[in-house]
Amino acid sequence: MKLHLIFNSKGEIIRLVVTPGNVNDRKPVPDMVTGITAKLIGDKGYLSKNLFHELTKI
Repeated sequence: MKLHLIFNSKGEIIRLVVTPGNVNDRKPVPDMVTGITAKLIGDKGYLSKNLFHELTKI
């Protein structure tokens, strides 16, 4: 299992998603950021060209 978190500058959890271990780390990101208006900072391992373009449309 994997735990994916989005938290704010105060350390408060904004979004939390648990996925099976065999799910690509980038898969839950678009759903997690929907409705959030802020700067997204994450591990470079999460970034791909497709994800970058998808996030710039949101």
